[in-house]
Amino acid sequence: MSENLILSANADKETRYHEIIPQLKALIEGETDMTANLANVSAVLKEAFGWWWVGFYLVKGEQLVLGPFQGPVACTRIAFGKGVCGTAWKKKKSILVPDVEQFAGHIACSSASVAEIVIPLINNQNEVIGVLDIDSEKYDILDETDVKWLEEIVRIVAP
Repeated sequence: MSENLILSANADKETRYHEIIPQLKALIEGETDMTANLANVSAVLKEAFGWWWVGFYLVKGEQLVLGPFQGPVACTRIAFGKGVCGTAWKKKKSILVPDVEQFAGHIACSSASVAEIVIPLINNQNEVIGVLDIDSEKYDILDETDVKWLEEIVRIVAP
């Protein structure tokens, strides 16, 4: 695949996901390096949706360690069960937080972030190997439609 993302101008969210998923599949097809694939997924999502921060944290022992991302500098390590990312890891469940001020224990890597989605990457052994973290600086941008499609995307990239 060419390293160019093809997006329709002014497409709605559903259409945008329908456009990027086959392109993501083509982009990572045949590439066995997870870091490379996660980097490209981060770039595609950032370009397609313009979110404040898009990236991955990877499980290293009892912490999530910053992996490939697009956006401003971020927290480097997050403990198991802490913040939205650590909680999604602990629960093995996606978490949508429309207002981070309403999430007890939220870790503020950036004061600009007001909403967040975290999707766990679960391997074939049902182990969480990382999380996809999406932050927005706008309210009412992230929703259940994003959760649905982002869960599909992480199934494509998780080994």
